[in-house]
Amino acid sequence: MTSRRRQGGFTLLEVLIALTIVGALLVIAFGGMRVALSAWRKGEDRAEVHQHARGLAVTVTRALGAMYPYQAPRETAPDPVVLFSGTDKKVEFVTQSPPFPAAIPIAFTAVVISLEEGEESGLVIRQRALPNEQPFSEAKIVLRDPSVTSLAFQYLGEGEWADSWDGTETRTTPRAVKITLGTTVNGRVEKLPPLTVSIRTAPPL
Repeated sequence: MTSRRRQGGFTLLEVLIALTIVGALLVIAFGGMRVALSAWRKGEDRAEVHQHARGLAVTVTRALGAMYPYQAPRETAPDPVVLFSGTDKKVEFVTQSPPFPAAIPIAFTAVVISLEEGEESGLVIRQRALPNEQPFSEAKIVLRDPSVTSLAFQYLGEGEWADSWDGTETRTTPRAVKITLGTTVNGRVEKLPPLTVSIRTAPPL
């Protein structure tokens, strides 16, 4: 009778051992799931940061790619010059494809793209319709993005890159502009490879 009763059920020890094994398997399974979810979230964050940086880069390169060698008096100067100048942190130019199109079609727009520091640091884009006096200094802010923590421009002249360009002195435009842009979102840094934009060259005045 005792032998038959043992064959029909489990002892308390066997049940405890089985529960311990099941519990260990559940801990392992949930631990793996937690790691997978964490990796998925990090991947989503990385993709979001990259997409944001890429979108900003496309906005800047599209405007520069449609740059036009517009010639007009600059600020208070009486003589016309090529409205293009830039430093390693700022570029001023005229484009036929502004970053943010106006409500009505405009042929030419003065654009200022810069990396500003201080309390309101980040990428700043300004625009002003042409023709207008003081096209760059009176341009209005259309975008301020504090997530941009690094921005650098270089300008291709006669076979070599320079960190600045003055259309007033050179009386022409560079052949290309190289842009390096980086963002920081939620502590995650994303720096894009340098982007080179060929632009329309103005004949010397």
